Amino acid sequence: MNTLRPATLSLALLAAHPALAQTAPQTPAQGPVASDRIREVPSVAGQDPAALKPGTILFTDHRDQPANPESGLVPYLDWLRLRPAEAAALSPFPGYKEPDYAQTVNGVTKQRHETLKVYVAEGRFVVARPPEAIDLNAFANLDFVKRMDPVIKHKTLSAAEVTPTKDPAAAFARRPDRPWCDAGTCIESRYDLEGKLPLGVKLANKLEEGSSKKIAEYVSFQSELHTLPPEQAAALSGLTKLATPVTGGIEQTIFWVNQILRFGKFLAVFQPMPGDPQKTVVTTYMALAIKADVLDRKAEYARVPVLKNLLPAQVLMGNSSFNTGSSISAGLPTYARNRIVAFADAVSRR
Repeated sequence: MNTLRPATLSLALLAAHPALAQTAPQTPAQGPVASDRIREVPSVAGQDPAALKPGTILFTDHRDQPANPESGLVPYLDWLRLRPAEAAALSPFPGYKEPDYAQTVNGVTKQRHETLKVYVAEGRFVVARPPEAIDLNAFANLDFVKRMDPVIKHKTLSAAEVTPTKDPAAAFARRPDRPWCDAGTCIESRYDLEGKLPLGVKLANKLEEGSSKKIAEYVSFQSELHTLPPEQAAALSGLTKLATPVTGGIEQTIFWVNQILRFGKFLAVFQPMPGDPQKTVVTTYMALAIKADVLDRKAEYARVPVLKNLLPAQVLMGNSSFNTGSSISAGLPTYARNRIVAFADAVSRR
């Protein structure tokens, strides 16, 4: 049998193996997001926030060709070039580069460069309170994060415990300007795969017997959560393209993931409504960087019967009949929509 990298093989098997999935046509997973809550737009900045109905969320994730499994993904270097303000705000830290590191396989160490592809979702909603009446600290703590997605388990992490600090092989994920956790709370999170995905991982590991790298039945990630200092928040008005000063922001940066992804960020920016300072416009962003080799190994599938006619991108982008639930197993687009809706509801309630 042709040897595939474990992460790629696992994603493929999740939707292809006859013991795991039916032969029904693949359709995007449907989470609990109500269709009347989300208003899909080509550009969030191109809409008048004053025209937004209460509870409505403007949303775009740049998926202009839904039939293309990778629609909505952009190579990291193209992202830097085409959407520089967005990339500057949503990269893990200033000057972030695609990882270069040493990898040892079967006793042989080689230098490796890793290319990334980025998924970005953007949302916007209006809160019927002025910015000064919104306590951002209420949303930048562990208890709040736990409520956003109950199936993901979280705990606090000390600066000495973060993987980029203690593991030399993860040095590429260290901030050059300061240690992780200096600006806020560090959190370790674990998401156990749902539905039939764990069975797919078990099968993938069985087919890869003898490999030194086993696939985990969970996604584990480490992040830093904090409110933005005023000077950093003020600079984001160019990103939101809203003609009022930024009054604050919340940022959660995922700087380490055990598999599939390299980094992620959730960012929320708060500004007074133009012409109505008694209301607040909140613009949210979610960026997730995927290891490109998970997506780009298509030629090998034809050699493995169980992988025929399957793209791992279909699973990640929510286009597989295997996607399930409303969290990460639903695929990135459903997950992003649900997290933005949950955040909007929480901010509006408080």
